[in-house]
Amino acid sequence: MIYDCFVNPSINTMMVHECNSIYDKLKFTDDFMFGAVLTTHLDICRELLELILNVKIRKVKLAQSQKSIKKLRESKGIRLDVYLDDDLDTVYDIEMQTEMKSNLPKRSRYYQGMIDLNIIKKGDDYDCLHKSYVIFICMSDPFKMGRHIYIFENMCRNVKTPLALNDGTYKVFLNADGTEDDVSEEMAAFLKYLKDGTTATEFTRKVDAAFEEMKESKELRGEYMTLLMRDREKYNEGLKQGIEQGREMEKKSTIISLIKAGVSIERIAEALGLSVDQVKIIVS
Repeated sequence: MIYDCFVNPSINTMMVHECNSIYDKLKFTDDFMFGAVLTTHLDICRELLELILNVKIRKVKLAQSQKSIKKLRESKGIRLDVYLDDDLDTVYDIEMQTEMKSNLPKRSRYYQGMIDLNIIKKGDDYDCLHKSYVIFICMSDPFKMGRHIYIFENMCRNVKTPLALNDGTYKVFLNADGTEDDVSEEMAAFLKYLKDGTTATEFTRKVDAAFEEMKESKELRGEYMTLLMRDREKYNEGLKQGIEQGREMEKKSTIISLIKAGVSIERIAEALGLSVDQVKIIVS
């Protein structure tokens, strides 16, 4: 596969060197590398899910990295780190969260809703909605209670005995910075691996070996560099548009001030090299 950064002579050489330097410093916890490892090594993906949920999963049959979902033109789209389902049609979204943000609960709500929209089609019965898990792997504690894992489902609050809604949706938050004795030794070892790279179990050694193998891939390096450059181009385009919009707003403000001062639109148009109609459009 040939990538833009290798065939486009207009791309700045310094940017290529910078992208290479960033790639060389990537860790397994980077969302790009995390997604690449799990979607390429489905056995690791399955074992990780079994560790998190403490269930047996016979087979992971689909896995996509950086899956984009946007159902309506006006809606906010999402890009999922790892999106997959199993042989029982349970859907999983696994997100690597290296920076703690206060909006994770509502983000998990939105992700689950968008996943449902992606599953159900017009005319389908609601029974077509699959069981789904949105899983955030966090490097610090999102709820400040010291637990390594928090599992949420919809429950009734005004009955004496626990009553689950049984809508098939679950939100799970892992915390690599936990202090409670609430997960298996193997799960604790995986979380420690995320924090400091310690490979104390067979599973963490397997994950680390897969990560090192993927990182050596020239194709993956090229893909990362292309994505990074495209992201930066979009950022620069947005910045340029913002500057131009600011200039237009400044121009509008100046014209309005001149009109208030008694200067005719005709004289303003002549001074700016614009037509009278163009000036009217700017101030409208």
